[in-house]
Order: sequence, then C-alpha cells, then structure tokens
Amino acid sequence: MSASQFAKVIAESTSTHSEWSLVDGSNVVAHAIISGINPYFQTRREISHIIRLELPREFFKRRWDKVLFYGAGCSTPERNKIVESSLVAQFKTPVTVESDLVGAAHGLLQREAGLACILGAGSNSCFYDGEKITKSVTAGGFILGDEGSGSSIGRLFLSDVLKDLAPRELSEEFLAANKATKATLMDAVYNNPHANNNLHDYSFFLADHLDNEYARTLVTNEIKRFFDRNLCQYDYKDYPVCFVGTIATRYSELLLQVAYSYNMNVKKIVSESMPGLVAYHSIALKAER
Repeated sequence: MSASQFAKVIAESTSTHSEWSLVDGSNVVAHAIISGINPYFQTRREISHIIRLELPREFFKRRWDKVLFYGAGCSTPERNKIVESSLVAQFKTPVTVESDLVGAAHGLLQREAGLACILGAGSNSCFYDGEKITKSVTAGGFILGDEGSGSSIGRLFLSDVLKDLAPRELSEEFLAANKATKATLMDAVYNNPHANNNLHDYSFFLADHLDNEYARTLVTNEIKRFFDRNLCQYDYKDYPVCFVGTIATRYSELLLQVAYSYNMNVKKIVSESMPGLVAYHSIALKAER
C-alpha cells in the first residue's frame, strides 16, 4: 500500500455486523466484516475488544488520514463519544462518528436528494437534500418502533408460534430447524442483551416460505406498517426512494410490490452501503483537491 496522505478507514455497522474498508484514494486495499458495534448495547471496552481482535492486522499498520465510522446507535453525542473513544484508542488518528442513517444517505444517494431507508435488524428513514438530512421520523427501536425490520418480523412470528397462531406445520418446521422449544425461544428473547439480533435471525425463516400465505401476509403487512408509519410522513412522490439492509434485499419482491401500491419510485435496493460510501468519500476527496 502506498503512503498516500489520503488513506482512510471507512466503517459501516449494524447491530449484527460491521463492514470495514481500508481505502487509499478511491481504491479499496483491504476489507473485512466483523461483529456489529452499537453503543446502546456495548461499552467502550467491549467495542475496543471487537476492533482489536477481529480486524485484520493490515488495518493497524500505520496511522491513517482519518477513520470514518457510520453506525447503529450513534444518534447522540454521548453514544458517539463511546465509539469515538474506542476508535481513537485503537487507531491513534482523527475520527468522525455518524449515525447509520447518515451512512445510508451518503451511500445510497451520494449528492442526490431523496429518501434513504434502512430495513435490516432495525429500520429507519430520512429525507436527504443532497448534502444533509433535513427530516427523519423517529425509528423507536425494536420495542417502540422498527416497523418492517427483521426484529419486528421475528417478534411477530415468534409470538404467533408461542400462541399457536402460526400454521402448525410451519411452527413445527421452525422449531425443528432451530432445535428449539417454546421455552428456549422465550429464553433467547428475554435473557439475551442482543434479543433484537436473535429476532432478526429468526425472521429469515419466513423468507424460505413465502409460498405460504401466512408467511407472505405477515411480512407484507409489516412492510406496509413501515410505509404507513414512516415513509408516508415524507414528500415521497417527487423524489427517489432507496433501501439498504438485509430485510430490504431478502424481501425485495414484496417490498417492490408494496412500494408500487403507494406509487413510490424505488431507485435502489442494496444489502450494504459500503460501495456507495467509498464512492461518496472519493468524490469528496476530488472536490477537496
């Protein structure tokens, strides 16, 4: 790797995983996917532990020009400081910490105005004017919000399994596939600090059973809830709408059907924002020059 003064680390993190790119100018010279980082659920020490032990050694060869981190849970100065302190301690270089929503806007829309939406373990949305976020409906988290997310879909499905409201054959197949009982499912939710991640993982069972009317209806209705309670609060008819996240890509067919019923112009559905973030910061670098 050259000793370019413009070498930087770009990271994008959800609650379930984080993606890291070591970028020299506009070229990605190293890439890694490690555990998720979220200051709502992890301490500074826990975050530092993940970074130091899971990132390849190449990321620590020298001091880089900057570390740019976009993450779930990075929504207040106090939470951002937790992540910033961990990053500074590990990389010994200037750090910028932004929310995952800012990362989604930069990665999905670059310099174009439009709606940026996250549908992964959690959900979020904003209107981005091409430079900054000017409006965002409060996500609410997996207890008070996160409509259309994996945690919300998983929560609804598990509740139906526990109450014998899901089709019997579907429930039995789900329990067998996860080597679970109703008791262990309860334990996975109520005795786990990362219950939202568990619910998100469980939600993917339905993706393989969309030929089942129950599964298809549950997912479709939950995506509609995301539209009704979030996207309908924006002026979406005159702007492109973009989605990023595991749920957006895994259920893209249903997502597009719902968007069509709302007359929304869906421009992009991607699993990760990282390629767009690399491009965004490459453009910014050229502008600085």
